[in-house]
Amino acid sequence: MMINADPQELAKFGDLAHRWWDTESEFKPLHQINPLRLDWICGFSPLAGKQVLDVGCGGGILSDSMARRGAQVLGIDLATKALKVAQLHAMETGTEGVDYREVAVEALAAERPASFDVVTCMEMLEHVPDPSSVVRACAELVKPGGWVFLSTLNRNVKSFLFAILGAEYVLKMLPAGTHEYARFLRPSELAQFCRDAGLDLQSSRGLSYNPLTQRYSLGSDTDVNYLVACRRPL
Repeated sequence: MMINADPQELAKFGDLAHRWWDTESEFKPLHQINPLRLDWICGFSPLAGKQVLDVGCGGGILSDSMARRGAQVLGIDLATKALKVAQLHAMETGTEGVDYREVAVEALAAERPASFDVVTCMEMLEHVPDPSSVVRACAELVKPGGWVFLSTLNRNVKSFLFAILGAEYVLKMLPAGTHEYARFLRPSELAQFCRDAGLDLQSSRGLSYNPLTQRYSLGSDTDVNYLVACRRPL
């Protein structure tokens, strides 16, 4: 099986892995948005007692927080250094109910189809060569009636100005080169990937940043960052 990953992307995040849990580092935005996306997920599917898969878990920010909500979480990634950081953080903090594994989502889908109540894939689709393949694998991994939650970046002039020029070069919230504009996905494109994978799109929300208050919020503006909630039919 061909691995659906970009070696340069894996190396980029691997080099930053030691800073993953530093809330003032390049990963500060992830720490800031995590409570928002966690509550949004729980609004559709309370996590206590659920079997959850976090695809592209990185250093484990979302995986760890879902486990603390009572889920049994498996976080997967292909960035070896980031996974080691996630495992170390879980040991140091005593987080129970979370495990990490270095495996491609497509390979796991072949191994464990229909195994999870909830599948999340946040801030990853814009970093892989074939995002539709990831969505298909997520759909195969979730149980009938289960939920798939995805997030990524829209592709338009506003997202280029805000997510790349603004965030990476003006405000320097992220390292320059974090994102590649051509890999951003319009909501219509992601919706088509979901439909092709047999998922029913239930809801979408935009994630906005206010540079004056330095706060994120969820709303109807999906022009830059956005999240979608899908369900696999029974």
